[in-house]
Amino acid sequence: MYHEITSQARTVVTELLEQANLKPGCLLVVGCSSSEMVGKRIGKGSSTDAAQAAFQGIYPILQERGIHLAVQCCEHLNRALIMECAAAEAKGYEIVNVMPQPHAGGSMAVTAWNAFVDPVAVETIQADAGMDIGGTLIGMHLRRVSVPVRTSLDHIGEAIVLCARTRPKYIGGPRAIYQNL
Repeated sequence: MYHEITSQARTVVTELLEQANLKPGCLLVVGCSSSEMVGKRIGKGSSTDAAQAAFQGIYPILQERGIHLAVQCCEHLNRALIMECAAAEAKGYEIVNVMPQPHAGGSMAVTAWNAFVDPVAVETIQADAGMDIGGTLIGMHLRRVSVPVRTSLDHIGEAIVLCARTRPKYIGGPRAIYQNL
């Protein structure tokens, strides 16, 4: 089952990146309910193994492309995000003092914390794209105009997965000409 989760996560993130056209230095947010991936209700069956499997499918792809990852914590940490310190500082995000735990942050946040070289938590970001695995509600962490991205898979494990990219907002009016972004 965990090999399948890794494979599914790799497929979804690859297709998302292809459609979102992210460049090195961009930021991708992932919200993930490991409970939902293993067929339980969100917050009711945390699975470190499922979180690690999904992370293994996502993070290496992002690293290869120079894209930063932010992993959303659960509501017990007010949906703070775990990311590399260098990326947080480069983007000017305020670092907060908390370390995620399986039942206060979630298994995916703990997995990211343990995998990152210099992990930190931040309260808010504006990501260029995102993956929501299991209904974790990542919208607050996306740039202002988000656009749904459809991938060939709509589940990772047993969890529904929704993806989005962002674009600059249109301004002007009927005479304005827009770039295809």
